[in-house]
Amino acid sequence: MKRLTAMTLLLSGAMLLAACHGKSAVKEPASSASEVPTNAAAGGAGTTMTPLGGGNSGSLQAIAQAGNDAPLDQRTIYFDFDRSEIKPQYDAVIAAYAKMLTANPGLKIRLEGNTDDRGSREYNIGLGERRAQAVRRALMLQGVADAQITTVSYGAERPAVEGDNAAAWAMNRRVDMVYQP
Repeated sequence: MKRLTAMTLLLSGAMLLAACHGKSAVKEPASSASEVPTNAAAGGAGTTMTPLGGGNSGSLQAIAQAGNDAPLDQRTIYFDFDRSEIKPQYDAVIAAYAKMLTANPGLKIRLEGNTDDRGSREYNIGLGERRAQAVRRALMLQGVADAQITTVSYGAERPAVEGDNAAAWAMNRRVDMVYQP
């Protein structure tokens, strides 16, 4: 019995170390830790910046344009390396989405958490989920109903920009806000 318990503990410890491996082995270059993509950069090739609604009915676009809130043009929240805290510069974006969603209870939004390609797959899935949940909490604190928001984490599986450099990594550390039918 002792042998089985010891073996179980050893295996559990090995699995835990493997899951945490990506976090401790990744170092961010000092110059890119505070880089934040601009709106112009966010609309570049390879991003998920599709027309409002992403192919959904035209009514979603009409609702968003009726409010004519400039922050609604931005559908991506970017994060610092290995972080899931929303930066203050995105407060207006969150507020605009919260206002639109609370005014239109039939609207639904999917928050897609993403990471750069450094770190283990397991760690990146968890970090993408924490990022999506941070945006979800911020929206709900401003009155958006739980039923209007879904979250998913893609980790590093859906990069906005291909590349192995600070600029690409900064563009891939994000949450995309996608309207749902």
